[in-house]
Amino acid sequence: MIADSDKIRVSDAIRKAESQTTGEIFCVVAKHSSDYRLVPIAWAALIALFAPLPLIILTDWSVPVVYLAQLAVFLVAALALSHAKLRFHIVPQRARHDRAHAEAMRQFFAQGLHKTVHRTGVLIFASTGERYAEIVADAGINEKVGPEVWDDAVTALVTAIKAGRPADGFVAAIERCGSVLAAHFPPNALKRDQLADKLLEI
Repeated sequence: MIADSDKIRVSDAIRKAESQTTGEIFCVVAKHSSDYRLVPIAWAALIALFAPLPLIILTDWSVPVVYLAQLAVFLVAALALSHAKLRFHIVPQRARHDRAHAEAMRQFFAQGLHKTVHRTGVLIFASTGERYAEIVADAGINEKVGPEVWDDAVTALVTAIKAGRPADGFVAAIERCGSVLAAHFPPNALKRDQLADKLLEI
């Protein structure tokens, strides 16, 4: 999704931001947070459930024929809705965002952002399939700032991704997060880089 040269730009932006703070920034971009394989099946079952009604009213087909028609409707609907371009559109937005948020939290813990010395890890996360972005901050940061401080960073990230410039979005989000961290967690003599300075693509 992101070229190697752009990943280098993001890594450089992380190092620059972290040079001004004891905070740690890690970036993750996901193609999607779930395959939603069961969603087309559920929709196909719902469509097939009502398919016999017009056949019963408008035709004199026998029960076995109506049953076979119902099975055919289910199979066609399931196959059509399983296409990637359709599958993500039939998933309710709330469900997509819940899955993306769950993946963001999973990445936060999987990448060890909760293990920094001062609990100052920040995850910048985007899931393109769900059109979702979030910034997850550890306990040490949440004690000093509210979640609304990340709104500008999320907006910059989402805007750039929509424009087809994901790397620019991550760089902008990193700069904004870095400013927040620098204001509340300035660097000290004990500062050390505890996390990899990179954009992880999953």
